[in-house]
Amino acid sequence: STIQALTCSMGAVPTQTASDSFEDEPPLMEELGIDLPQIYQTTMTVLNPSKPAATTLMDDPDLSGPLLFCLGFGSLLLLSGKIHFGYIYGVALIGAASMYTLLNLMSVNGVSASITVSVLGYCMLPMCGLAAISAYSVSRGYLGSFYPLSLFLGCVRFFQAVRVCVGYVRSA
Repeated sequence: STIQALTCSMGAVPTQTASDSFEDEPPLMEELGIDLPQIYQTTMTVLNPSKPAATTLMDDPDLSGPLLFCLGFGSLLLLSGKIHFGYIYGVALIGAASMYTLLNLMSVNGVSASITVSVLGYCMLPMCGLAAISAYSVSRGYLGSFYPLSLFLGCVRFFQAVRVCVGYVRSA
């Protein structure tokens, strides 16, 4: 037919015919490259920086977990009445570019951009927790007095995340 001749002339070979079934298709999560056990393992590694990180996590850095955390962070800020999606992505882009440059200047072997973005994205998880506390304290007026405590805990988690990043650079 004309469509088959057109696609064959462009270099693509039709792979699916009318007799193929959907049972032969891989699951959607696998097809998109989203590995939930790896996301969970990386999240637990970021949450517990005193545990040594597995070297297999850096072999295949995924960006689905960090994207999930960025969307969650924006949604939690939206619940507290602040619309900051553009700021989140702008600061994440500038921060990732700056950290990538800094790590490559300090490292002998160099670090790939995908690893840098993946680690920084997973380090946004404590900020998601702080945004959840903020959304809760906005809805509950008397809990607003706990803001300094949550700010202190956020700073502690930030420095723990920096420690994890430095550990990844040392192991690379």
